[in-house]
Amino acid sequence: MQPDTIRWPAPAKLNLFLYITGQRSDGYHELQTLFQFIDRCDYLNINANMSGNITISPAIPDVPLESNLIYKAAMLLKKHADCPLGAHIELEKNLPMGGGLGGGSSDAATTLVALNYHWDLNVSQQTLSELGKSLGADVPIFIHGKAAIAEGVGEKLNSVSPAQSHYLIAVPSCHISTPAVFKNPNLKRDSKKLSHQELMSNKWTNDCEPCVKKHYPEVANTIDWLLEYAPTQMTGTGACVFSTFSHANEAELLAQKTPEWLNCFTAEGLNISPLRELLTTKNQTNQFAL
Repeated sequence: MQPDTIRWPAPAKLNLFLYITGQRSDGYHELQTLFQFIDRCDYLNINANMSGNITISPAIPDVPLESNLIYKAAMLLKKHADCPLGAHIELEKNLPMGGGLGGGSSDAATTLVALNYHWDLNVSQQTLSELGKSLGADVPIFIHGKAAIAEGVGEKLNSVSPAQSHYLIAVPSCHISTPAVFKNPNLKRDSKKLSHQELMSNKWTNDCEPCVKKHYPEVANTIDWLLEYAPTQMTGTGACVFSTFSHANEAELLAQKTPEWLNCFTAEGLNISPLRELLTTKNQTNQFAL
């Protein structure tokens, strides 16, 4: 057991493009999407212990402990590895819930990766991803830890290296249900499946954006305002949208002139996640200590 308390990052992600290429007989949609991380993170302060219990603070309002993705991830790993150990997890929540940035999935992925380290379980990355997939379709990309094109229902990952741009990310004041978006009869479901080379060189768009804009004026107004200044689109199924810049100061300047109704922050794109970088450092330190 690694008993030291470690502050683990759970980074947000952006979908730089999202195309729906079909729908399977089981109802799931076939996708092609490009994931990139940003340097905005939740943080999990984790201390392993001998109690056998998983405790989390602070409690998330209106979310029972058994429904908390962090708790579910910890218990899933305990059961898989038949691990008798416990942990206390303190969550620093910085990412908006339900905004399309993957905050809950990232928290779950960080829990799996971090407890695998703290409990000395040596569960493989592939197995962690399989466990994570049962918690949410986006969990595997956070365990993968590298920018990637995802295909299938999001489980087939191929690492790529898009430009690490700077972003202004806006958070409209609405919550969007991902299942509701995918059930919308007007959702585009017939995008042509493209090669990775074509995907990386074409203009990037999001097939979910037209439906969301139609039903959520907060998203439509945000996109329309930002498009006056920079290329802008929605991430995932929303509600968050992002504008892309080559330099950090350009994003900061636009952030300073946004109207009061537009809640936003700036971030840098990352092709290697902060979680993967920290885990690599910890593993190297332990290896050298031996």
